[in-house]
Amino acid sequence: MTGVPTTPAAAASAAATPPPAVAATAGPTAAALYSTARLNEYLAAWTAKEQRMKSSWQRSAVWLAGITTVLLGAVIAIGELSPFFRNGQKFIVEMAAQRGIPPIVPIIISFVVPAAILNLIMQACPGVVVWWERKVAAHMQGRLGPMDVGGWHGWAQTIADGIKLVLKETIEPTGVDKWVFRLAPMIVLLPCYFSFAPIPFGDGLVALDFDIGLVYVMAVSGLSTVGIVMAGWGSANKFAFFGGLRAAAQIVSFEIPRVLSVVPVVMWAGSLSITQIVTQQAVPVAGWFPRWFIFYPVVGQIAFIIYLITTIAETNRVPFDVPEAESELTAGFHTEYGGMKFAIFFMAEYAYVLVGSLLGTALFLGGGGSPLPALNFIPSWVWFMAKTLVLIFVFLWSRWTFPRLRVDRVMDLCWKVFIPWTLINILFAGGAILWRIG
Repeated sequence: MTGVPTTPAAAASAAATPPPAVAATAGPTAAALYSTARLNEYLAAWTAKEQRMKSSWQRSAVWLAGITTVLLGAVIAIGELSPFFRNGQKFIVEMAAQRGIPPIVPIIISFVVPAAILNLIMQACPGVVVWWERKVAAHMQGRLGPMDVGGWHGWAQTIADGIKLVLKETIEPTGVDKWVFRLAPMIVLLPCYFSFAPIPFGDGLVALDFDIGLVYVMAVSGLSTVGIVMAGWGSANKFAFFGGLRAAAQIVSFEIPRVLSVVPVVMWAGSLSITQIVTQQAVPVAGWFPRWFIFYPVVGQIAFIIYLITTIAETNRVPFDVPEAESELTAGFHTEYGGMKFAIFFMAEYAYVLVGSLLGTALFLGGGGSPLPALNFIPSWVWFMAKTLVLIFVFLWSRWTFPRLRVDRVMDLCWKVFIPWTLINILFAGGAILWRIG
């Protein structure tokens, strides 16, 4: 019903005053009767709305439980994915040998296939996470979010938005530095794509496993700063320029405590390989309690919290979105971008959220290890993705919970709080290791 108040109290207040025409022409009895009828009408509409909401929640819960059960049964039946890849690679090598195909061809295929899979993951992630964020934001604000496009809870809304962005005309304002303006989105996106390479998605599910995988991810992901500065500089727009400078200052600054926060993890694992770090957390304590680095007393919790907050800051998300603060800079460094170029920036943001969550899962939450030995029948890649989704939810939750910080307070938080605490945390970790050794 149009104009129905949002609460019963509002309904009673609205019904208390009859229209002027009724008050002027009718006596007190008629006015009272009118108010009572209006109040009953409003309360009936409110009760009907509550029943519809309750029914919707119940149906959604049943659907979610059913989908989760079916998916869990399917992944248990499939099991670990690494044997499928090993057998596929073995089949390709044998077929190449039998048909006289040069040995370089199977090697190229072994690189191309994981790269293609990572590319699909990076492209699918924004679509899923954007829809999820809309639903999370809506429920936190007492709304329903997308409900129409595609049917069930508007699952195709992001697909429709993506098609819209692809079909929109790309406009370049007068005065832009064309090549800098055009290259900026790709320079922001490509480092994120390369950052996926050394991250193990489960037992044996890693594209490139090398000794300095952690350093590689930290170094390569930081290159996106160059693209953001290029976007601000090449746009010939003062708001975009200020946004690019803010982004450069913020990302470079928060990179320091982010790197320092994982130093205790490297000290405990004795390796910079992400796969080795996950392996060090595989054996439970006392046969049942997870040996995840987040559970290491005090030091582990401080390291994880600082890593999580600095990762949120590096992705320029609320409450650290000062580089694109719409109340001050219109849209920051991507003010002049539209259509597919804007979509690439958007894709890069959510892809970096995924990278940060994947890395946090590997470093602090045991990677693909199950929380209890009794749950080892669930494949490792399922556990890895489940933990990653929990961290992604933290990103979404923080955006719709905290207000934006002022730019000077963002810098104060980095230099006056996080950096000193990470250095103290490293000292505590080193002292604990020395005490344990000797």
